[in-house]
Amino acid sequence: METTIASVTDLIADLDALLDPGAFDDYGPNGLQVPGREHVETVVTGVSASAALLMQAIDAGADLVLVHHGLFWGERGPLDRELAGRLKLLLTADVGLAAYHLPLDAHLEVGNNALLARALGAGAVEPFAGIGVRATFSEAIDPDTLLARVRDVTEREPLAFCDGPDAIATLAVVSGAGASLLGPAIAAGADAFITGEPREPSMASARESGVHFVAAGHHATERLGVQALGERLARKFGVRHVFVDVANPV
Repeated sequence: METTIASVTDLIADLDALLDPGAFDDYGPNGLQVPGREHVETVVTGVSASAALLMQAIDAGADLVLVHHGLFWGERGPLDRELAGRLKLLLTADVGLAAYHLPLDAHLEVGNNALLARALGAGAVEPFAGIGVRATFSEAIDPDTLLARVRDVTEREPLAFCDGPDAIATLAVVSGAGASLLGPAIAAGADAFITGEPREPSMASARESGVHFVAAGHHATERLGVQALGERLARKFGVRHVFVDVANPV
């Protein structure tokens, strides 16, 4: 497909309007974090703004890199070597970086959690616990089927504590480091809870409450959102989109 050139201002304005970052009290800034070229022909998406991702994005011809995990978190302070090195890569290549964190987890159309729930075959997706979703299966599935679908979608073996019901009808999904929301998922009547990383109490809580707990990887559960954003920009503005997946077992 022939690509066109779009203004980075228009791209960011579109993403801001879609994701409404001002509605979230996030850990870091959402939107354009590092300015680059004003005109964008190629958008490269990825999960985390590591040096490995940035180098591959630059090699792929990126004008703008769009990620879920950006460069800045919490209070801004003196640069360490890690952050300075990543910034040097972007500034030397004149490549911009944009990041959307919690707004991308929560969105019911292009968000990590909604997309993951739908990829697992669940529907009737609704907001849950601020950034997650609660969804239902039109026909209940068994634990083996759920795990097989998780493996297929995330392309990795999940850590699973399968002590819930034989028939799974309701699902709560909070990608990444969402294990602390297992309690609200139990209270909401979910038969299974899908997240990225476990916490030490996760196994006991799930077993004692009779809920399936599946930790499918922080990185693996947060790949879908940025890809959806990149595809949206390609459709709407005609830019070229490339997804770069830097393997991460966590």
